[in-house]
Amino acid sequence: MYKAALKSLLARKLRLVMSALAIVLGVAFVAGTLIFTGMLKSTFDDIMRGTVADVNVVVKGTYDPQSMNMQQMSSTAMPLTPKELAKIRAVPGVQHAEGTISMTEVFPLDTKGKVLAVGGAPAIASNWVTAPALGNKAGITLLSGHEPRAADEVVVDPKTLERSGHQLGETMNFVGASTGKFSKKVVGTASWGSGGTAGAMYSFYSTSEAQKLFLGGKDVYQTGWVSLEPGQDPVARSAEINKLVPQGYEAVDGEKAADATANAVGEMLNFIDTFLLVFAAIALVVASFLIVNTFAILVAQRSKELALFRAMGASRGQVRNTVLFEALVIGLIGATVGLFVGWLLALGIIALFTQMGMDFGREMPRPGWDAVLASYAIGILVTMAAAWMPARTAGRVPPVVAMTGVNGSKDKGLGRRIWIGLFLVLAGALAMAAGLWWLDEKRALATGLGAVAVLLGVAAASPWMGRPVTWILGRLYRAVFGEVGKLAELNAVRQPRRTAATASALMLSLALVSALSVLGASASGSLRTQISEGLRGDLLVESATFGNFPHTIAEKAQQVDGVEKVNVLRGGMAMRDGQRTWIAVQDPESFDRMLAQQLVDGRQATGSNETLLNKDAADEWGKKVGDVVTVVGGNRKPVPLKVVGLFTNAEGGGLGNLVVNQQTGAQFVPPNQDQMLTVDLAPGADLTRVHTELDRITEELPMVRVMDSAELIENRSSQVNQLLNVIYALLGLAVVISILGIVNTLGLSVVERTKEIGLLRAIALTRGQLRTMITLESVVIALLGSVLGITLGVVFGAALQHVLADSGLSSLTIPWARLLVFLAVAALVGVLAAVWPARRAARLNVLDAIAQE
Repeated sequence: MYKAALKSLLARKLRLVMSALAIVLGVAFVAGTLIFTGMLKSTFDDIMRGTVADVNVVVKGTYDPQSMNMQQMSSTAMPLTPKELAKIRAVPGVQHAEGTISMTEVFPLDTKGKVLAVGGAPAIASNWVTAPALGNKAGITLLSGHEPRAADEVVVDPKTLERSGHQLGETMNFVGASTGKFSKKVVGTASWGSGGTAGAMYSFYSTSEAQKLFLGGKDVYQTGWVSLEPGQDPVARSAEINKLVPQGYEAVDGEKAADATANAVGEMLNFIDTFLLVFAAIALVVASFLIVNTFAILVAQRSKELALFRAMGASRGQVRNTVLFEALVIGLIGATVGLFVGWLLALGIIALFTQMGMDFGREMPRPGWDAVLASYAIGILVTMAAAWMPARTAGRVPPVVAMTGVNGSKDKGLGRRIWIGLFLVLAGALAMAAGLWWLDEKRALATGLGAVAVLLGVAAASPWMGRPVTWILGRLYRAVFGEVGKLAELNAVRQPRRTAATASALMLSLALVSALSVLGASASGSLRTQISEGLRGDLLVESATFGNFPHTIAEKAQQVDGVEKVNVLRGGMAMRDGQRTWIAVQDPESFDRMLAQQLVDGRQATGSNETLLNKDAADEWGKKVGDVVTVVGGNRKPVPLKVVGLFTNAEGGGLGNLVVNQQTGAQFVPPNQDQMLTVDLAPGADLTRVHTELDRITEELPMVRVMDSAELIENRSSQVNQLLNVIYALLGLAVVISILGIVNTLGLSVVERTKEIGLLRAIALTRGQLRTMITLESVVIALLGSVLGITLGVVFGAALQHVLADSGLSSLTIPWARLLVFLAVAALVGVLAAVWPARRAARLNVLDAIAQE
């Protein structure tokens, strides 16, 4: 039996390729994702272990998962002195003890003066350290040139040098939040650990120059880098060094530091993993539709062959297992090829990110055991599961079919399928209604589960629910194409299960794409409303990296003719009851003059250690005017803040939970560094002229931008659109598989209807008319799937917008023009999908086709 099954597969090589291709694409997505994220994890692990010493003297809480980042804490902590490092150096077992200085947001500029940045990755400046890293491995590794020796010298990582357009020996410009713009001569390239940067940009300076740039020229350090002699226990030495470090610092062994940092990065990588695997799962679900349909058609077409097996003594189980064996072979082939294609996909992704500035080191990515096991498990299980029902049907073919010659390809009708589908639609609609209007908690979960149920129900009931679409197309076909159109309509509806299964794959893809389009348009519309109603100033000044910039910009802006007032916002993280909370630093007179705010109780925070508290946070924390909120700042010291007023923000906007004045805020944010400015113009001032003047002021700091409300709306909307484009591209794989499903179904249908096609040709149907008929059948399938998918997508998108209204998605916008484009593209897809099946049908020999059994 298995030998016969293998011969059957080899006799239908095209079917084998078409069926395996869907699995190849789905598995390739999974394998590529796992290989790529595995490479990311390996790169980050090398970076983490290359940037920690055997013992690290850091601000307390630096490696606490609940704490803030090192930059914010060290900016307000008491620095380490050479005297304290000398004490550490004297500890038995210590080989090196060097002071380290590090500052983020120090961006290099290219030869055209533009800021180099890679998708939010940090730009880190530090002093040159010669001591080895954890376990005597490479710390800072010089790759070319020499280390920075003079005050005017700098060493950068190779990728930054390449992207900047500079060469060794040339002068490169840098710009930082606390330093402004400065220039250095590039004398070498270097990196941490194995050389990968994962998009980060490094610049290294001599220790004395780093102190001058970042610490005001004081002979102090932010942290300590301690390397031990071989054989020393880092945990034991950390305990000894802890007794010598100044207040506010702690000694942490390298393994603990590396693990803590790796865990923090791991959370981000796990999100990337999950995000990409969700789309891989969607592609596999769509692929399963194709496989189910393919095997169902083949079982129907091979009913006489299978009946012969039964007549020769094969049991139902043997016939069923024959079909499952074919599925197993297809799954194995699909998984193997998919793993290889996934590896190529990972190489392509890495090459793309490398071109964008991310360096993954010198190692070649290779599939890990997780990628290999996942590929074969998914490839085989999805194929076997999808083939199970058709295999059961094959086992039920009666032996009498072999003698009667009655073909078993007739559709068995819809039966319980419609009622199951309608039940799922009703249950899903009720769950969505509960999430939208009745539940107070878990609204998104109820709405999401309801949407899945509705989607599955419509897929099951689509032969019935799609009848209006096919009826309208049928009337149009008859009017435009005459008898050819009538034949196309009848062919499309005479196998409703087959048509529905093929259309459902496209329906699922377009439902997701349409829902995302609605959410994206709603997000852009909500942003437009929130900015128009919430932004108080005439002009906004911020960093393109959303970091800090020097306060001198605010001082210069205030002197511009036509500027009435410059409002300053600073901000930083603090800890309250073990949880992070954002503290906004704002002068009382700037309240409600930057973003929409309303004081609902109490007064402004004018005194020392006074704060305004957001009304929602006050309700959550159980606080009122007169109570004290204790927070921990960057120096790890608790700061009691007296609540003197409660405020509310405009919908979808706000400045955090706590608002303090500049005096109080000095305990939480770096000095003389602003995060955002809004500029109020004097009556009658020319907006364009003031905008131009502010652009001139900020031209020395290329990462700082000046925008009016229209430019801000465009900027924020473009960010939403960039994310949507990424998601569209990921969903594109599911759409491609859907198209393959249409091609496969039509191709198998041509084989099934060979004799019918021959008879039609014999009674004067031309080749052109035959191609038109098959193309129209394909368009019916494509439009049925697209109409149902777009309709569901609009419903799901509107429902999700309603659920997320309190999270800033305040207005519903339906992009009708884009949805019409989707519909037109779907019709074009139907035409293109029919090209190969129609061409094959038109080339059939009439006499051979008529003689076909």
